[in-house]
Amino acid sequence: MDSSVALGRLEHARPVMTRGSCLPEGAQSAHLNGCVPLSHQVAGHKYGVDKVGILQHPDGTVLKQLQPPPRGPREMQFYSMVCAEDHCDPCLVDLKAHLPKYYGTWSSPDAPTDLYLKLEDVTRRFQKPCIMDVKIGQKSYDPFASQEKREQQIRKYPLMEEIGFLVLGMRVYKVGSDSFDTYDQHYGRGLVKDAIKEGLSKFFYNGDILRKDAITASILRVQKILQWFEAQSRFNFYASSLLFVYEGVCAPSLVSQTLRESPTAPEACEQNNNINQSLSNMYSLHKKSCGRSHHQANQDNGVWSSSQQPNGNRSLARLEEDRKESKSEAGQETVSDVEVKMIDFAHVFPSDVPDQGYIYGLKNLLKVLHQILEE
Repeated sequence: MDSSVALGRLEHARPVMTRGSCLPEGAQSAHLNGCVPLSHQVAGHKYGVDKVGILQHPDGTVLKQLQPPPRGPREMQFYSMVCAEDHCDPCLVDLKAHLPKYYGTWSSPDAPTDLYLKLEDVTRRFQKPCIMDVKIGQKSYDPFASQEKREQQIRKYPLMEEIGFLVLGMRVYKVGSDSFDTYDQHYGRGLVKDAIKEGLSKFFYNGDILRKDAITASILRVQKILQWFEAQSRFNFYASSLLFVYEGVCAPSLVSQTLRESPTAPEACEQNNNINQSLSNMYSLHKKSCGRSHHQANQDNGVWSSSQQPNGNRSLARLEEDRKESKSEAGQETVSDVEVKMIDFAHVFPSDVPDQGYIYGLKNLLKVLHQILEE
């Protein structure tokens, strides 16, 4: 089904709704009759601070308050279209795997017109979740934004077009103090071009070691998302993010008695990550390619421009091999301790061309992650 037709039909669709005892009123109260403000939120609208925000439902899901029209209805329609159980569209089926699970909409019996999107809490299964929100794309405003809005967004982070992504917030578990370090949007917007790699690497440093296992698994996830974008020309995404989550508690293979007692342990722990050093030659194995001729970009106006950027093909296979080797030594599935999900779809529009802005951002993000992994 054509995406524009699907979005049009969904405007008349009746949303799935669930009712509960949680009340949206009283944002200043400690307990909102069962629902509480999401404690580990690192970016976006926060309940009790902004007019809209995110709540934690007692059943373990999260409630994202619907934004005013047209943004809120547009995001609801997008989730409804992608997550519909009766469609067999391969493009949407593949996309659904990269989104949090969607459980329809929710409202309080006392305020039935205040709708919330009911979504999977991607962090729920983690013991000490490390979380990062990264906005992807060269533009954080959509094609219908006013000139004032465009100028406002550009002022917030002038490097967005050049870099293709922006760190909106991070929450990192520190094993030594059993506490979390948090970085808000001001941290990300303050990162100049030369500081991007160092700024992003903080997310994977737990105070003792650089979590190369989490970097490797994150690269695998992002490359799969990149593959989806390179194979589709039906949607363009603006002001959308990737949510990264990994387990802050190191696996036994990463934290040994030697680590706790020896001053040289961090080096030993990094060796246990078993990352193949030949990754440094990975870029030379790739050339930009797309599934269809109209996916070819006429130019690569990148800050890290290269004719041999990783595109998720052989590099993905190589990283899968590294992950299997790590799994064999550690005795566990490393990638299962990392999630990368696409979030925030208030500015998704039908298209007939590839989303080059999002693809550009993904490739540059991958390049930085590879650089962090190597060094």
